[in-house]
Amino acid sequence: MIPTLRVMSDGIVRTRRDLCLAVAANAQLTEEQTKESLPSGQLTYENRIGWGLSFLTNVGALDRPSRGYYVITEAGRQVLSQFPTGVREQDINVLGEDASSPIRPYAASAGRKTETVELPSESAALTPTEQVQSGIKRIHSEVADELLSRLQGKDPSFFENAVVQLLVAMGYGGTNGSGSVTQLTNDGGIDGVIDQDILGLSRVYIQAKRYASDNSVQRPEVQGFVGALHGKADSGVFITTSRFSQGAQDYVAISPTRIVLIDGKRLTDLMIRYNVGVQVRETYNIVAIDEDFFA
Repeated sequence: MIPTLRVMSDGIVRTRRDLCLAVAANAQLTEEQTKESLPSGQLTYENRIGWGLSFLTNVGALDRPSRGYYVITEAGRQVLSQFPTGVREQDINVLGEDASSPIRPYAASAGRKTETVELPSESAALTPTEQVQSGIKRIHSEVADELLSRLQGKDPSFFENAVVQLLVAMGYGGTNGSGSVTQLTNDGGIDGVIDQDILGLSRVYIQAKRYASDNSVQRPEVQGFVGALHGKADSGVFITTSRFSQGAQDYVAISPTRIVLIDGKRLTDLMIRYNVGVQVRETYNIVAIDEDFFA
């Protein structure tokens, strides 16, 4: 991470590719080291720089002014100043606990309550299976943050289409059902409709709010959605990239219309689970002795 921050300290906006080459040079990697690769085929140094970029962006030390581009922030300069020769993730997390520091606690982002992913020390007694599970959990956390950032950066119509695709992928379109985004301008707050059967007798109505991290969905917006459902359905799904205020949650708890609230955290968890907006990059098989073979 420190070689990355050293390269970025000049304030220039760089692409990930340019940054990888510059960081390799700054870290004085040999030609042999830059050719080392993982079993997947990805170059080892690019993979490690990628993890460093992801972590530094997550805690606010780097910023992404646009897709694939990075620039250092004041928080990044603080990390570089305090740890010029090397830094561990634990060190940055401790720095983030200081209220006066511009560093954010790890994995604290829109709709995702501050739930720090465990970063065990190398001496921690983890079994190989536990290490794999811990790694997968961390990768999913990183991807979830990136998903939210991407969704928030798109226009509302893209987000509406994305949530319809998600619910269809979850099976709410039925065997012969379908989903679509509402095209009417006076749709009454209904952004999407999913027909669960071929005749459209059973429908799921959707409200989608593409909100920034600090903008929560309030009670009046949920009430408006419930009003739009009157005479159409007795249930609906309200999805946002941010979170729901306590007032909105309290209203849903007492409303005769069943409304399912999906905040940013649950949204990205579901997208990862049902492979919407993500791709499986690598698959690993964990093997064990076949006792029947040796019986």
